[in-house]
Amino acid sequence: MAPPLRGSCLCGGLRYEIAGPLSGALHCHCSLCRKAHGAVFRSRAALRRADFRWIQGEDLLAGYRSSPGTTRHFCRVCGSSLLSSFDDRPEVLGLALGTLDDDPGLRPALHVFVGSKAPWYEITDDLPQYETLPGEG
Repeated sequence: MAPPLRGSCLCGGLRYEIAGPLSGALHCHCSLCRKAHGAVFRSRAALRRADFRWIQGEDLLAGYRSSPGTTRHFCRVCGSSLLSSFDDRPEVLGLALGTLDDDPGLRPALHVFVGSKAPWYEITDDLPQYETLPGEG
């Protein structure tokens, strides 16, 4: 069995471990992710909630309901955006890959919500691009 992946927030107050695999890594260009991360896109992956555990600072976690059914979780000290949780899929978490301290062993495979990407940013890699999420039209 592989050792758990570790991650943390900017100030180091929140630390976590992931005991299972990540999946569905992608770059999201939606305006919500751009604003939440202060970046041109958010690189994220999915994981099973059962594979995730806080190892330090869970009392520093705050949440913001950014859209119906989605809560973004962040450190209330440094503001690092760490996770998203979903009302319609409580067993799944969305992980901000930038908070990992270890190499997850997978790479983002596509760009989503390019229909609302920052107009000043040009995507220059060869990954597939989707106007929304694949399958959502």
